[in-house]
Amino acid sequence: MTSTFASPTDLDAVIIDYNGVLGLQPTTGMWTRLAGLAEWPDEQLASFQEAFWAPRGAYDAGELSDLAYWAKVLGYHPGPRLLRELRAADTAMWIQTDPRLLAVLGRIRETGLPMVLLSNAPAHLSNVLDATQWRRTLMTEALYSARLGVCKPERAAYEHALAAAQAAEPGRVLFIDDRADNCQAAAALGLRTLHYTGQPGDVEEQLLPTESTPFAPR
Repeated sequence: MTSTFASPTDLDAVIIDYNGVLGLQPTTGMWTRLAGLAEWPDEQLASFQEAFWAPRGAYDAGELSDLAYWAKVLGYHPGPRLLRELRAADTAMWIQTDPRLLAVLGRIRETGLPMVLLSNAPAHLSNVLDATQWRRTLMTEALYSARLGVCKPERAAYEHALAAAQAAEPGRVLFIDDRADNCQAAAALGLRTLHYTGQPGDVEEQLLPTESTPFAPR
């Protein structure tokens, strides 16, 4: 069977986000547990989340240590034990994956199409994700903002990912992310984009060959 990749136009690689795509969003119970560790009032979960996210960009970019980040969230420096507990609970919120999408990506990986993970993630979470089975078996490369020193939607993040994918032409690369602003930034660099809304079938439609369209791995 002769082949060509069965996407709307030919692709050389895929760059895919983690949280909100591969990774499931935290439950309310997870947020409540983290807020409880931080000794935040039960009725003020929304304000805790605001405090959590306010310095998160700098944390994800590697500009803040674990201690410096949580000091900004809490308003004081936590002791070593509390810091470990906060970091562990924080990390646990982001490691649950969508088995439906993993199954689709497993089929895509069998075609030989390179897939590069590009995630805004702090250093400790990056290390945990790197040790997972799906990361080792599905991803050609994995890039994390804390290691790059830059977060999406900054241009440099996409340039690093394109280099990791060894893609000379951005127009032959598909970028998948759940955030519209990240997709818009990728499109501005010439990448094709898929704004992911939680439907693995959308990825399958874009990237998997159909029975009527022959395919050969790259």
